[in-house]
Amino acid sequence: MPGRRRRSTSSTRSTSATRSAASTTTRARTRPAPKRAPAAAALPTARAGERVWVLAVPFRAPAPGATWHAGLSAHVYVGPSLPAALAPYDPGPYTFERFVEDELNATPRPVPPGRPMTPRAEQLTGAQVVAAHAAAGGRMFLLGDDPGVGKTGTAVLAVQQIAAQRAEQRPVRTVLVVADRPAAITVPHWTRSIAAFGDGGLRWCVTTWDRLGKVAGMLKATGTRFDVVVADEAHMVRHTTTQRWKHWRSVSGAGRVKDAPFVLLATATPAHTPLELPYLAPHFAAVHGEPLKDWTDLPGRLAAHGFHVERARYGWAWTEDADERRADLATLRRWLTDTDPPATLHRPAPWGPVSVTGTAVELTPAERAQYEAEWSEFRAEMQLARRKRETARGRAALLRFRQKAGLIRAAATVDWVTAQVEADRQVAVSVEFVETAADPIREALLDGGIAVAGIYGRDRFDVEAERLRFQTGEAPVCVFTVTSSISLHAGELLPGGLTASTTPRVGLFHQPRFSGIAARQVTGRTHRDHQVSPWRVAFAADTVEEDVARVMVERLAVTGSTAGGDTAGLQQIAELLEADWLPATSLTGSDW
Repeated sequence: MPGRRRRSTSSTRSTSATRSAASTTTRARTRPAPKRAPAAAALPTARAGERVWVLAVPFRAPAPGATWHAGLSAHVYVGPSLPAALAPYDPGPYTFERFVEDELNATPRPVPPGRPMTPRAEQLTGAQVVAAHAAAGGRMFLLGDDPGVGKTGTAVLAVQQIAAQRAEQRPVRTVLVVADRPAAITVPHWTRSIAAFGDGGLRWCVTTWDRLGKVAGMLKATGTRFDVVVADEAHMVRHTTTQRWKHWRSVSGAGRVKDAPFVLLATATPAHTPLELPYLAPHFAAVHGEPLKDWTDLPGRLAAHGFHVERARYGWAWTEDADERRADLATLRRWLTDTDPPATLHRPAPWGPVSVTGTAVELTPAERAQYEAEWSEFRAEMQLARRKRETARGRAALLRFRQKAGLIRAAATVDWVTAQVEADRQVAVSVEFVETAADPIREALLDGGIAVAGIYGRDRFDVEAERLRFQTGEAPVCVFTVTSSISLHAGELLPGGLTASTTPRVGLFHQPRFSGIAARQVTGRTHRDHQVSPWRVAFAADTVEEDVARVMVERLAVTGSTAGGDTAGLQQIAELLEADWLPATSLTGSDW
């Protein structure tokens, strides 16, 4: 210290210096000084006659002449025109990369006109309801129409009206749309819809939930903000322990009171329980006139408002009492509908609910012996895991059993699908696993001379090309793992003015879905837009799968409740599988 050095002799100073040096050396070895974070890279700029081009370069693809910009999470090229080698990576209108590019340049690139679409009556009236809530000062709206009613068109039209009515108060310039995966299908679906219904002169940015981190990083790097945010399949942020939730809070203003965008949440399946509605917390806070920060603890606030929730072994749990559940759901609906104007809209499909029935598979003696052996092995493994409270071991055992049980029935599924194709129907087969379901079913059908479209496995297929093969009738069967955001229904208007085949669609769950949300989303792939498509659930007769399928069918309709679905089905399934001690997420499929 300076004062100590002034009082010291030269020898003392020498000794002190030696000790200080030794001490410093020791500290350097044991606790190195923290490295200073590198400065954020400057945003690219263009000189006169040049433009900043932001490219959509696939992973590990060569991009000669382009530079990766970490802050923008994209490759960038600066020049008067795009070189031929980079032209394939030129992003389309309304995509994330095009949005960033237009933000970095003085003049946005013009958008070519899209093929116009005429809104349906449901879409026009729905947009008016959403816009009315925004005009009254609301900050978010839950659009809960059934799958296929037309939420995409309703959302685009609603954004147009919100922008028009806020022209003087708080101008709307930018709109973020977050869609479900796969991006190769959902992003083009949204961009075409925006072009078809009209972009309203607004700047749209369409991305997916998996790429939300890129958007959050871009906002931080550029200082841009969105005036309206549309969350398609909003149930994707029903868990607050994920990175996805962190990015959602950043882009949606969920933690802000001022300057937060208007948020339009679109999902036919909001949640399994009221505890899975954190994305509605800003609305709940506004309804009760309470500080937004109080609602960061959603379970605690629900309990304070009389909801029948309590702490359980794995966090909070909702009551199993039917009367208490009905009372809680009624309260939630009041919070959403009793505002003036209401903050939610749910309309059932005018073509009626989907028909879901069971299809029993009679196992051969050899198959039944194998099934019983797998069931016995599973029960023994689960009991060991339960005794030691080894959650990971229990979940792994559950996963293995479901995979093996589905594999045993793969041949029966192939026979059923073949019969449907021979009866002049197109078949959508929903599976949960690739190696033990999707692959063997697809390969057996191909061996039988039936063309199959595959929408599963990361980067295995061009998903939009495969979808169009099914929609045009080139492939009469589609095997898929996704649960939402793809259209497989008859008569769909396709890109380029084509129309999907009008051959009747039927669907098959190769495995019973544990999650009501997932099951309802799956049936909506073919039973939509005034096209009726029955579904069946395959199960091995006289096994635990039959009981699981029965519970799924009984509870499927309950997920249509606009403010949280009944989870009694999950509890019943957990008890049937002796997995009631595992966290609920082990059954919903959210981690698989």
